[in-house]
Amino acid sequence: MSGVVTSFDDGIGRLRSAAGRLMAAANAALHVAGRVAAPIIHAGDRFSLWLKSVLPKGLYARALLIIIVPMVVLQSVVAFMFMDRQWGLITRYLSAAITQEIATLIDVYKTYPQDADRAELRRIAQSRLGLVVDFLPQTQLPPPGPKPFFSQLDAALSDEIRKQIGLPFWIDTVGRSSIVEIRIKLDDTVMRVFARRADIYDANSWMFLLWMVATSLVLLTVAILFLRNQIRPIVRLADAAEAFGKGREAPNFRPRGAREVRRAAAAFLEMKARIERAIEQRTAMLAGVSHDLRTVLTRFKLELALLGQSPEAEAIKRDVDEMAGMLEAYLAFARGDSGEQSAPTDIAALLDELKIDSERHGHRASVAFHGRPEVTVRPAAFKRCLSNLVSNAARFASTVAITGHRDHRWLTVTVDDDGPGIAPHLREDVFKPFLRLDDARNQDESGTGLGLAIARDIARSHGGDITLGDSPLGGLRATVKVPV
Repeated sequence: MSGVVTSFDDGIGRLRSAAGRLMAAANAALHVAGRVAAPIIHAGDRFSLWLKSVLPKGLYARALLIIIVPMVVLQSVVAFMFMDRQWGLITRYLSAAITQEIATLIDVYKTYPQDADRAELRRIAQSRLGLVVDFLPQTQLPPPGPKPFFSQLDAALSDEIRKQIGLPFWIDTVGRSSIVEIRIKLDDTVMRVFARRADIYDANSWMFLLWMVATSLVLLTVAILFLRNQIRPIVRLADAAEAFGKGREAPNFRPRGAREVRRAAAAFLEMKARIERAIEQRTAMLAGVSHDLRTVLTRFKLELALLGQSPEAEAIKRDVDEMAGMLEAYLAFARGDSGEQSAPTDIAALLDELKIDSERHGHRASVAFHGRPEVTVRPAAFKRCLSNLVSNAARFASTVAITGHRDHRWLTVTVDDDGPGIAPHLREDVFKPFLRLDDARNQDESGTGLGLAIARDIARSHGGDITLGDSPLGGLRATVKVPV
């Protein structure tokens, strides 16, 4: 019994050893396959990236490409089939016919030698067959001339002469545009034959290609006009959405185009109406809250005025004034100056006003602007955005530098200072409402922590944003970037 168990254990061990070798071989094969497949995968990725970089990005160009590529492929296949079958077949038939006529003349020449001057043979060839024949002294044939890059005639005529005549020959299908020259070396002479190219070659086949190209151009023109009319509503929808994102109006926009485009435009208009209703309701609610709170604060101020002058009354008065300022800041942040309409604004003049305000409060300020200064923004809101950034910089620095630049796409305004700056990991946190850091770089005058939050909200309502970075002056740089 122990021997059976031992044999069974040995068998199990051998099976395990064989399984281990198989696993090792499989792993090695997978490793080799991975090394072989890796370059192929990388090449495919590179080709995919190259193809994406080459292909057009616009919908209009891509739609044209979808139409043009199948049309070109189809026309190429049709042209190839026509050239290979129809055109080549007719050319071979004509070449075979002219070769038969030449072979007949050779047979007549050999059968009836009594025509010493060959005048009768030349007459029959010219009057009956349309060929010009003469006979040259016994010499070697000229060396082969240059072959045309693409000629059905040269190949077909050479094949027919080899099959039907079987004598040394020389042909010239290139030298003269309307004449083909053929020389056949006979026993005692060289027969030279001039034939019209139209009798050997199907020259009218080019008309088919011309008609094919002409109809393709007509179809392409129709496709371009049709696509332009179909894509124009999509472009208008994109322009309207972009204008709405920048806080501007698109008064002449209405759903047009195909059914799907009309659905998208109608959905955009409904969404725009819902957003505007929500903003109007919020504004109305905030106006009511503002009126009620201001009424209470007005009563507080009136009661304080009746109390007379005292240290306690002055302290309460300061608290009421601070509460009124905080209330205005909260309402401004919640309202977001949404009721103001966009208008062309001189940004250079606006920056000069900010410089004067900063110098009035005892700070050194400089302004520079490059490019065309007129930009369509909400003037009061955009001025408040920049004013919050300038006042935030002036509160912690002695020098402020304001720089504006406008190109064909963006308006960029940078506010640099020489203050302590903000740590990189906290630069996004300072935009959070009501957040005040230890160095309080995001506080406004009322201490609510809404200055930078309001500024970014205004910039984003114009379709742009605000980012913070290191300033060349050593402090903080605030960059406002909005589309023009």
